[in-house]
Amino acid sequence: MQPHRPPSYAVAGALALTLVLALGACTGSPSPTASPAASPTASATQPPTEPPTQPPTEPDSEPPPEPPAATAPGARITPEELPPVTARPSLPALMREDVRGGPIVRTQRLAGTDRWTGYAVTYTVDGATVSGELLVPTGQGPFPAVVLNHGYIDPAIYTLGRGMSREQEWLASNGFVVLHTDYRGHAGSDPVSAVGRETRLVYTRDAIGAVRALEREPYVDADRLAMMGRSMGGGVTYNALVAVPDLVDAAVVHAPVSSLFVDNLRQFTEVSRPEGAAAFYDRFGTPQERPGFYRGLSSRTYFDRVEVPVQIHHGTADDTCPPVWSRRTHDALRAAGASSSLLTYEGEGHAFGPRFEDSMRRTVAFLRRHLAG
Repeated sequence: MQPHRPPSYAVAGALALTLVLALGACTGSPSPTASPAASPTASATQPPTEPPTQPPTEPDSEPPPEPPAATAPGARITPEELPPVTARPSLPALMREDVRGGPIVRTQRLAGTDRWTGYAVTYTVDGATVSGELLVPTGQGPFPAVVLNHGYIDPAIYTLGRGMSREQEWLASNGFVVLHTDYRGHAGSDPVSAVGRETRLVYTRDAIGAVRALEREPYVDADRLAMMGRSMGGGVTYNALVAVPDLVDAAVVHAPVSSLFVDNLRQFTEVSRPEGAAAFYDRFGTPQERPGFYRGLSSRTYFDRVEVPVQIHHGTADDTCPPVWSRRTHDALRAAGASSSLLTYEGEGHAFGPRFEDSMRRTVAFLRRHLAG
């Protein structure tokens, strides 16, 4: 994993606000055997379809060259160098926490192929149990590994490993260990508080803890780790990158939410859960009353802490998470000195149908390049 880069908050202060308050918002991806119009929340235990092996189709929009991340080898960030904690909950407060992930416990063997085997698992974070799905490639290892952060699915109907079935199987078939975290409040995980859910900071802890749990496993190469998020999970991924800059070696997001917290609050919570937005404003104040509080929940505020390359995929016809969000996030990452590439897909929607395979070929190539060891 990458060494820390000393922070420069002059840039971050000019950027503002992040993440996911999308209780009515961004769903996951269809199952591997679904047609482009199929439900985006199919189970990961359906019979798999092996990824095609032909060369990838070029996306409709080529990314500009990635600038090198401005790292300082061996540099360590002390608490005094972190952005100040002016409110809680906040990303600066999370930056000061030592989030740990307990051992991965396999509770049930699931479907598999000759390339990988799937398991229902649990691990612990903050003393809480988090469920998830683990896919382990066939062979000796140790293998590179990817933590998957799923998009919004109503917790009342969410089931184990739901929302990124296709991504799980593509990655495992290409030699990556995959740990799909369910997050607290989902499937077999322990409950989550209302504030932890609304700010997504507990989900961020669960994603960080998933990486820490994978590091302990003998079949995982702890020097080749990545994180991938879809929709709401893209926002969780952005949070993790600024909270723990050396957590992983690369990150990929597909159809992500905004890196500004208020964008997501207004797009999703105010529209689909006005009572939830009202309760949040009653407790913490509105963005107009407490702009600093909302900046502290926005990953974009702290993009100068991002040390690893980020690849962003977004369809131009996404009517859930506006494509302009990813353009602004990409521009903000590059302005902060981070390495970012943006791939757009003409006519593709939020869940990705016809261009899904193109996007995953690009994802696998990106991960292989940056997790080469």
